[in-house]
Amino acid sequence: MRYTRVCLYPPAYEAPPNVMTSQALEDRLAPLYQRLKLPEGRLELMSGIRQRRFWNRGTKPSDGAVMAGRKALAAAGVEPGEIGCLIFASVSRDMMEPATASFVHRQLGLPAQCQVFDLSNACLGFLNGMTVLANMIELGQVKKGLVVAGETAEDLVEFTIRHLLADNTLTRKTVKPSFASFTIGSGAVAMVLGDREVHDTGHLLAGGAIRANSSHTDLCRGGQQSKEGILMATDSEELLKRGVETAALNWNDFLDELQWQNDDIDHFFCHQVGRAHAQFLFETLKLNPEKNFETLPFWGNVGSVSAPLTMSVALEQHVLRAGQRAALLGIGSGINCLMLGLEW
Repeated sequence: MRYTRVCLYPPAYEAPPNVMTSQALEDRLAPLYQRLKLPEGRLELMSGIRQRRFWNRGTKPSDGAVMAGRKALAAAGVEPGEIGCLIFASVSRDMMEPATASFVHRQLGLPAQCQVFDLSNACLGFLNGMTVLANMIELGQVKKGLVVAGETAEDLVEFTIRHLLADNTLTRKTVKPSFASFTIGSGAVAMVLGDREVHDTGHLLAGGAIRANSSHTDLCRGGQQSKEGILMATDSEELLKRGVETAALNWNDFLDELQWQNDDIDHFFCHQVGRAHAQFLFETLKLNPEKNFETLPFWGNVGSVSAPLTMSVALEQHVLRAGQRAALLGIGSGINCLMLGLEW
């Protein structure tokens, strides 16, 4: 996919107020660690995640999305009435029906003529939302639109702790699928996209490439119901291998589509999963790891929020500058991979 009319406004994020360290999580799991003789500090050592953030109790996905959306509109200098499409693209949702985007639409005061819908594709949702909105802009159907995401990890982490502490049959082997749940954090992000023929921000969405590898739908499954609540089971090692395998194939398509070379790209903003994942990805794609800007140690895996959040923090820290090229690299369970090229 290539774009000629789509420009980007800087993304904005909202940080949940509560910090939960990996050490604090392990303290709560102390009985399990003692019974299975697990070494203290393994969570941070294996994942590279020092802390993650959680919302206050009762915060809904739409609440975070609204906070980030307000910041994005203000930073872009765009009035709510100018938005012709709103896409809510989180893993988390307020409820099954109506669309969470409807609650965001009402609280942001967007116009009645605005298209409003949810788009969900695991951790790839926000990047998918960008492409759907970009296609509408390229076709001239929308002048400006907004993509938002608000992830809420609190219940998943709490239910997983309860489940592990209650199940005395667990072994070192059977406990492994649950540990990926402790890499998950909360957060929200939003981005305005627009038609450069109406207003050119100078920040262009060049295009990208996508690849599905749905033979591996069993490697990460969330939403499993237990007596403790909703749980997630992940084969982390196999998911890493197959995800990077899919990314390597997609990377070649990405370079061919945009006619770019590895060295043409100044910065990478990846979906943040874990330290081993990033290292294996960059080794496989033969990319310079020094160009990979990370938020992983302080935010963990924030689902669909991760890649755009990382880009937003890089802009905040003046890492991404005008005239540079960047790539958003997304891999989601399923397995799906989407890579987008930006000319900032």
